Amino acid sequence: MSFIPVVLCGGSGTRLWPLSRKSFPKQFLPLINNKSLLELTFERVTSQELMVVAAEEHRFMVLEKMVSLGKQGVILLEPTSKNTAAAMTIAALEKKNSDSLLLFCPADHYIPDSDYFLNTIKSALPAAKDGAIVTFGVSPFFPSTAYGYILRGDANSAGGYLAKEFVEKPSETRASELLLSGNYFWNAGIFLCKPSTLLDAVERYAPDVLKSCQAAMASKQKEEIAANCTFVRPDETVFASCRSQSIDYAVMEHHDRVVVFPFGGQWSDVGSWKAVAELLPSDDVGNRIVGNGIACSSQNVFIHAGDRPVVALGVQGLTVIDTPDAVLVLDHKHVEQVKDLVLQLEAKKYTQAISHRRVARPWGWYDCVDAGERFQVKRIGVKPGASLSLQKHQHRAEHWIIVKGTAEVTRDQEVFILTENQSTYIPIGVTHRLKNPGMVELEIIEVQSGSYLGEDDIVRIEDNYGRA
Repeated sequence: MSFIPVVLCGGSGTRLWPLSRKSFPKQFLPLINNKSLLELTFERVTSQELMVVAAEEHRFMVLEKMVSLGKQGVILLEPTSKNTAAAMTIAALEKKNSDSLLLFCPADHYIPDSDYFLNTIKSALPAAKDGAIVTFGVSPFFPSTAYGYILRGDANSAGGYLAKEFVEKPSETRASELLLSGNYFWNAGIFLCKPSTLLDAVERYAPDVLKSCQAAMASKQKEEIAANCTFVRPDETVFASCRSQSIDYAVMEHHDRVVVFPFGGQWSDVGSWKAVAELLPSDDVGNRIVGNGIACSSQNVFIHAGDRPVVALGVQGLTVIDTPDAVLVLDHKHVEQVKDLVLQLEAKKYTQAISHRRVARPWGWYDCVDAGERFQVKRIGVKPGASLSLQKHQHRAEHWIIVKGTAEVTRDQEVFILTENQSTYIPIGVTHRLKNPGMVELEIIEVQSGSYLGEDDIVRIEDNYGRA
């Protein structure tokens, strides 16, 4: 029996702020060898057909990565995040008539030994085929307080062990006790089962979740897109009524047929800056540096820098994360509190809590480099062959200066080409479009001026990406 990977891609990764933000969370960041965790997950599962459960706002980032790696299948788009119980349930409902097993994999884990991982999955196929929900427990090698734990019970006839108890993130003392007992695994949050097995368990232990998901999927919408990929959207209003809860709380802690298979390979959920640092080599005094960072007379320092120099002088045990619009400096002991910090920033209405200065779009990106009263300056990059929507603005005019590549400009009834060092002006209310007809990325400087410069001052007349 085959299995279909279901990649759970809905997390926001706030513990890795300010690099990871809701608009561009950690699974999309090129954290390891210039590859994202999502890309590494797609490569690890090897299957050409897969399913991804992702947020609506991230759909084009997921699609782009699937197409670039030759993957195909369904991208289930959650209109709002409802945690893993709902995400896994709508995936099982989408495949309820399939004979294949479903392998639920978080999109943000690091597992370097793909062969060992797949061999472990294959060893668990008979147990899942027999009706168990299989989970995979990582053999712990230190008393982590950042992971949940699974207590193994008796050996199962199909292999593995019955899961006797799920333990939430413990204190340091309790974590040491669990490690020394030798009977506990870290909970990796990876599951293998038949669609019907999961749906029966959700019906038994979380019937309200199943009811909401069934109703949302009954009126789902499908959108066929490029390269044998399909967007599937559950009903937004119905899905919003679903209870938000993890699959562990909703089902696994109660179910009597959860079987845990040991996984002895390297694994990380890359859930904190400490976890990111541990994936990197250190110098003789424990310093780890990414980017343009320098540690002078310092020990056990982690610096994640961008283009500008970031210098740590005479300090110990610090993490420094530098981005163009926010800097985080913390003691290593406080890495688990970054998530709480982001909530405080959100409460104070800091836009940096949610979005980056550089914003991804399906056609490319833009970066707001300066702004003031009645003006804003952006760098805009457009992928080869891509174009922005045909649009107009009610409150702002725009000046475009081409700095790299070739631009095809639509301005009312005119269509003309601009190249490097050429420019044009788009008055208020004029219909316009920017397209890249070339083979290299187009980059422009856009200077906006007017009484209101918000992103919602866009009247889209025609769009290649289905946006309103």
